[in-house]
Amino acid sequence: MPGPLGEAAGLPGDAATRVLVVDDDPTVAEVVSGYLHRAGYLVDRAADGPAALARAAAHRPDLVVLDLMLPGMDGLEVCRRLRAQGPVPVIMLTARGDEDDRILGLEVGADDYVTKPFSPRELVLRVESVLRRTRPVAAARPLRAAGLAVDPSARRATKDGTELALTLREFDLLAFFLRHPGRAFAREDLMREVWGWDFGDLSTVTVHVRRLRGKVEDDPARPRLIQTVWGVGYRFDGTEAAGRSAAGQNRPAPEGEARS
Repeated sequence: MPGPLGEAAGLPGDAATRVLVVDDDPTVAEVVSGYLHRAGYLVDRAADGPAALARAAAHRPDLVVLDLMLPGMDGLEVCRRLRAQGPVPVIMLTARGDEDDRILGLEVGADDYVTKPFSPRELVLRVESVLRRTRPVAAARPLRAAGLAVDPSARRATKDGTELALTLREFDLLAFFLRHPGRAFAREDLMREVWGWDFGDLSTVTVHVRRLRGKVEDDPARPRLIQTVWGVGYRFDGTEAAGRSAAGQNRPAPEGEARS
């Protein structure tokens, strides 16, 4: 089983930021590991699902680069099991054009994805972007609305006092909505502001909004907090009326309200 590649400084201020690369193609794994190592990361490698889980259990990674198409246990199952062990950012590697696979990866909690063939430099930039968002924000004020509370510094979110199990991007998306209540944003705006991308597959935003609704709405099929604005995108309603409705008032949904 491939082991760690060198010692690394990681991001500024970190003793060693550990990245686990999981890919059964030795050429891809070697190239990716080499670029990450030169960028200053401590890199572990695994060629299949069981080896990846064993590596993660022995040395908890700060981020996982995970190929979707692994022999035996596929990347989706590996992602599920990694999430069961605790929160860890995951970047999924997928074949170009496999939109269903990309969406499935996001559904099980992947924070980002890169399609093959890809530029190793682009992957390193994605890794840096995802890791940067996991770092606590100094002196960021807590955000509260409609029974939701988000503490950016602690990376903790609650609904009516109960902690929410959010992925990295779900947390960032919720925090962004709470910072801008009542304002409608196009999916392109959310991709730029939350993901930091100027372009990309907009279904990424759609999937994350659907997953976030499933965790913050009382009835995700009839959303009151994260509302669809037809022809525009999404708007967060942080009013007390929306909070009371999401908490259990069975008010009929407005005609034509979207479910995704």
